[in-house]
Amino acid sequence: MDPLEIFFEKLGNFICLLVFFGLIFASALKKISEMKKLLIGLLFTTSFAFAQDPVELDLNEAVAYALEHKAEAEKARLDIRKADAQIAEIRARALPNLSGSANTTYNPLLQENVLPGEIFGLPGQDISVAFGQEWTSSANAQLTQAVFNQQVFTGLKAAKSTREFYQLNAQLTNEEIIERVATAYYQVYQAQEMLENIQSNLELTEQTVNIVKGLFDNGLAKKIDYDRSTVVLNNLRANRQQVVNTVELSENALKFMIGMPIVQEIRLPEQTFAPTILPETNIGSDERTELQLLNKQIELLNWQKKATQAEYYPSLSLFANYGWLGQGDTFPVGNGEDKGVYWSDLAAVGVNINIPIFNGGATQARVQQNQIDIEKAQQDLQETQLALDLAYANAVAQLENNLLTIQAQQENVALAREVLEDTQNNYGLGLASLNDLLDAERDLSAAMNNLTNAQLDYKLAEVQLLRSQGKLETLTNNTL
Repeated sequence: MDPLEIFFEKLGNFICLLVFFGLIFASALKKISEMKKLLIGLLFTTSFAFAQDPVELDLNEAVAYALEHKAEAEKARLDIRKADAQIAEIRARALPNLSGSANTTYNPLLQENVLPGEIFGLPGQDISVAFGQEWTSSANAQLTQAVFNQQVFTGLKAAKSTREFYQLNAQLTNEEIIERVATAYYQVYQAQEMLENIQSNLELTEQTVNIVKGLFDNGLAKKIDYDRSTVVLNNLRANRQQVVNTVELSENALKFMIGMPIVQEIRLPEQTFAPTILPETNIGSDERTELQLLNKQIELLNWQKKATQAEYYPSLSLFANYGWLGQGDTFPVGNGEDKGVYWSDLAAVGVNINIPIFNGGATQARVQQNQIDIEKAQQDLQETQLALDLAYANAVAQLENNLLTIQAQQENVALAREVLEDTQNNYGLGLASLNDLLDAERDLSAAMNNLTNAQLDYKLAEVQLLRSQGKLETLTNNTL
């Protein structure tokens, strides 16, 4: 066969193989693409189903979730751990301190001293003598122990107060989280109640539209009455959508307050959104976390002042040294007397006393600064006491006023419902106008919304009362 034919035959076979493998590769890519799309679809469906799976959340569960997941609560717990580390640092100053050191020095030029010749039996001549060796190595270990240091002792006494301060701060942080979560939780209930109110009003308006339409079809009502009632119905449907958005926004706000993913659907349990009469409304100053925290802060400032005053006291410590020293004309490490290197050990034990005498009045100035900080903290304590007393008095007044408002609005709702029923009957009999019917529906809707707002105001005042009493954690044990 001609070489040229052989070449073209092999080239054709090679091209066929390329086409064959290309088709296989394209088919594999298509399969991978389809599998990728299927996997993405499954993941999206799974995540969407998870996001749509509602979680029932009562107030206790909402607060517990927030205390576990909210960043402020976690940071407060980290502060307590930090306090433990600070206590360990202060305690370490009273424990023995052991350190070691080693060095090697090369002296290319040794210092020479001039000595009188009489020392060497050469009177009248001065002789220069070099001291030391070219190489010197040493290894040393030192142990120190504080025997008396008033600053250390004061710091150890203040360590317990420091941890208690962070514990109170964490408790205050939890109370603030509970307050925000409870407020957001009640606002969700308010939005849901508003939605139920507008849904009820929407159903009543639909009934009115049907009545007007029946009368219009039978020639007993005007077309303008039917059109007006239809306009009112359409407006209510638009308002209902706005309230639906309000419910969603309030739920998102609650999920943010407790640190829950926004995509997670929640459902509040069916409970009565009504005021809870508190068993007692006496003021409890000793239980207020804000005051406890400020008192603990003043205690820490006093310890700080004592620590500054401790600078006037002398300090006493023990020390002990032990080491090895090697000298010679060659590198000492690894060499001995046979190489001209001589090693010797050394040790020392002693007492170190430091007596402050005069530092220009710096310590006295720091003591004065500490005293000013204490006085400022005492002013903050008095101001906080007044603020909490004011919050307590306002909360009690709001509870009493809102309770009266709730009772009045409950009566208004009952009367508005009776008026609406009578107006509907009179309208069917031709004894009332469409304006009277629509006004009656609006009055009932307004009365129901006013009742819902009064209930929310009562619950918020209840939160503030418990906060002013230092009993906010008991809120989660009360029913809505």
